[in-house]
Amino acid sequence: MLPILTDLIAQNLTVIFCGINPGLKSAWDGHHFSGRSNRFWKVLHQAGFTPHEIEAVNDATILDFGHGLTTAVERATVRADELSKDEFSNSIETFKAKMIHFQPKYIAFLGKPAYVAFSGKKQVLWGSQPEDFCGAKVWVLPNPSGLNRGFMLNDLIAHYKELYIAITKPVGL
Repeated sequence: MLPILTDLIAQNLTVIFCGINPGLKSAWDGHHFSGRSNRFWKVLHQAGFTPHEIEAVNDATILDFGHGLTTAVERATVRADELSKDEFSNSIETFKAKMIHFQPKYIAFLGKPAYVAFSGKKQVLWGSQPEDFCGAKVWVLPNPSGLNRGFMLNDLIAHYKELYIAITKPVGL
């Protein structure tokens, strides 16, 4: 049986990045976004969230910057499209309880599937969402997986940078 990838989470984070589910390599390695083709750490750094590019083996250091990592569904797969609707349905209450307990300011869903399943909406747009989720502001960002060929590196950075600007701008501006 595959190991469960541990959340990197703490109280009152600025933003928790929520992947759809762990990739097989990440689950086996025990580190988020450890697949060689995954662009998460590079994008996170280049968008301004971290002062340097974190290596997957040091993923826990993301907490030092006020950010965390979780997944919508615990089961690891090669591809996120291997998950069933039931797996999303069965994970929503656990996810909500986690968000209510830890109270992040922002939840950034990486890819649309989890937020579509959790919100009950048929379609969502990229970026800021009009409603909060468990008291947190919601953003939907493109998934940084190397399997997501619809977004080049610069496109990913631009989307993530929008969130970075939103969370770092002074209130009232």
